[in-house]
Amino acid sequence: MATEGLRENETLASLKNEAESLKGKLEEERAKLHDVELHQVAERVEALGQFVMKTRRTLKGHGNKVLCMDWCKDKRRIVSSSQDGKVIVWDSFTTNKILTASGDGTCALWDVESGQLLQSFHGHGADVLCLDLAPSETGNTFVSGGCDKKAMVWDMRSGQCIQSFETHDSDINSVRYYPSGDAFASGSDDATCRLYDLRADREVAIYSKESIIFGASSVDFSLSGRLLFAGYNDYTINVWDVLKGSRVSILFGHENRVSTLRVSPDGTAFCSGSWDHTLRVSVGGSYFGCFFLSFFDCLKRGGEREGCYRKIDDKSD
Repeated sequence: MATEGLRENETLASLKNEAESLKGKLEEERAKLHDVELHQVAERVEALGQFVMKTRRTLKGHGNKVLCMDWCKDKRRIVSSSQDGKVIVWDSFTTNKILTASGDGTCALWDVESGQLLQSFHGHGADVLCLDLAPSETGNTFVSGGCDKKAMVWDMRSGQCIQSFETHDSDINSVRYYPSGDAFASGSDDATCRLYDLRADREVAIYSKESIIFGASSVDFSLSGRLLFAGYNDYTINVWDVLKGSRVSILFGHENRVSTLRVSPDGTAFCSGSWDHTLRVSVGGSYFGCFFLSFFDCLKRGGEREGCYRKIDDKSD
């Protein structure tokens, strides 16, 4: 029986209470180190200027909702998947291993050529909706997020969870490592995006506004890490200043939910996929310090139009 290993006067209930007490003490110690907010540290950092992006190409070929896409390492090719059952490579794409997330609450590492399961990762309590592999120079780790509201960091070699974060109030739809690999961002159905510092082992920023009531479906960083792009279920893409926590722009153009987005490996282009069956590729009008300047300007179907970007006054919603 499970109780055979208990000492005298011990019960499962008493052990559970002791574990909760220890957890509370750990949270208290962690709170003592939480002496300053990220936006306070960034008060002396120069504010971002304006920036412009334009849709240069709309890739049509899917017959249903676009669910996922990513850039290839050659900085030119894109691979996308859709509910139409197709995976389209807008050029070509090859790989030897693939990391997958599943509705059974697990992640798995596969050898593509042999189809062999190399490692499985158990720990989520519900569907795993997203994952992201750490930059290669930072080690063999990846982060996952799911319907259990948890973001979990895994060691690919041992299959063990090495860090776990549970601050969202709803499903986590997207996770993305910061370019340095020392942090990651998440987007959730609770209409917020959050930044977690792996070295501090805690959440350090929340990106939200009262006017944003729709869930965030996908997130990605600019090459420098100063900007966080987030796609939402209200068909828009919000751009956040990572350090100051303020929204700097909104990109319009999609006609349905933005389901996926990625910045190109060299940081000069940006691609978003949507349930409107299209992908939109945008580029910056000017470039400084590895992040785009000026406000978004995008192409709507039928040609370029005025009013497809909005100037943001962060003092109001």
